[in-house]
Amino acid sequence: MINKVESYIKYNNMIDVGDTLIVGVSGGPDSMCLLNILLSLKEKYKLRIVVAHINHGLRGKESDDDEKYVEKYCEGNGMIFRAININVDEIAKSRKISSEMAGRDIRYEFFNKLKDEYKGNKIALAHNANDVAETIMMRIVRGTGIDGLEGIKAVREGVYIRPILCLKREEIENYCDTYNLNPRIDKTNLENIYSRNKIRLDVLPYLKENFNEDIINTLLRLSKNVARDNDYFRGVVHNLIKDYCEVQLGEVILNKELFEVHDALLTRCIRECIAVIKGNTNNLEQVHIYDIIKLSKKESGKKIDIPGGLLAMNSFGNIIILKKDTKLTEKLNLKLEISEKNTLPNGDIIEMCIRKRVEIKSFSKSKCTKYFDYDKIKGNIYVRNKREGDTMIPLGMKGRKKLKKIFSENKIPPHMRNTLPIITFDNEIAWIIGYTLGEKYKIDNRTENVLIIEYKGEKKYE
Repeated sequence: MINKVESYIKYNNMIDVGDTLIVGVSGGPDSMCLLNILLSLKEKYKLRIVVAHINHGLRGKESDDDEKYVEKYCEGNGMIFRAININVDEIAKSRKISSEMAGRDIRYEFFNKLKDEYKGNKIALAHNANDVAETIMMRIVRGTGIDGLEGIKAVREGVYIRPILCLKREEIENYCDTYNLNPRIDKTNLENIYSRNKIRLDVLPYLKENFNEDIINTLLRLSKNVARDNDYFRGVVHNLIKDYCEVQLGEVILNKELFEVHDALLTRCIRECIAVIKGNTNNLEQVHIYDIIKLSKKESGKKIDIPGGLLAMNSFGNIIILKKDTKLTEKLNLKLEISEKNTLPNGDIIEMCIRKRVEIKSFSKSKCTKYFDYDKIKGNIYVRNKREGDTMIPLGMKGRKKLKKIFSENKIPPHMRNTLPIITFDNEIAWIIGYTLGEKYKIDNRTENVLIIEYKGEKKYE
């Protein structure tokens, strides 16, 4: 059994030599099996093990006895033991979520706190193969998409690892008997008052008896097949987002060309973009995704709300997704110094240097790096935001044009126009960063000294 788990750990690259592991241990069969196996691998992998136990206080003396059992086991095997006592029901009520969700949130908060405190590398959790099957069934009942059929991942975010995901519950119970672990039994797991318990105690046994006696392995195969296909889809979606989406500070812009791809890919791209802005896709349903697709076919300026405090808006056929509470950058008017790091109020940086024209062999094509004839500049150099009545002479033109018209021609979203950084020489607009250059300070055959300006920041104009 230990060899099976070790092979699974190696296959999934879960543990490195010298890792500090935060191990969630309730005292039940699953977590005690996990802890015992990791203990057996401790010397081989030079592991530092920190055991984390949460006393939920739901079963009175039994909960306290669970804590004492785990603590005693850790003391006897030279492992760090940390525990917290919480009232799940009170936290669920205060956060307005279910007790199950509150318990999960508390566990992960505690695990991550210990990870930071002990400079841990991984958080080891005791999910098993039956848990995968139960999770898939729960998600099917709730109407999951393909992603949900993956079940539980062996490794998530490079931090959360599940070393015994390869073991069935029966194998775990046999292991505990073999090594005389005498794990604690949570009697609430035998009551079908929770959704997962109903799946575990009623649905899966019924399917096993009446339809497929190997239902657990069948669902595991489904999980593996879906994971394989999803891995391919994720690669395609990643490339589409790279080609057709711009991730900027607090927002994502989906190019209108993206909405020409197949819905199977488009819906995934939109979901992924929302995850970038929001950090997750909680409460996001398929109907919201299709509302965004419908929005792309409406006129510019139309907006819709998205769950989680987000807003989607049509901007000349492109779709912008941003947080509703996104605050505009404070009004900008900053004098820039050459050969210094000029930091803007929002943290972005502008750097400038002067070079001889003959020394420059090639010019960068980046939208965030531009070149100007330094000898034509007589006064100060500033970066600022647009002002009422602003005009400039765009590169290649003789007459002036209002910035309002330039913004419209470049299809710059209205909400960005007041905060775009603009470079001025002698109070003349020389560059709308990321977009338009001015004619007056362009490099020509008589240029001797070149001013190079590079804009660096979270906001991307590439």
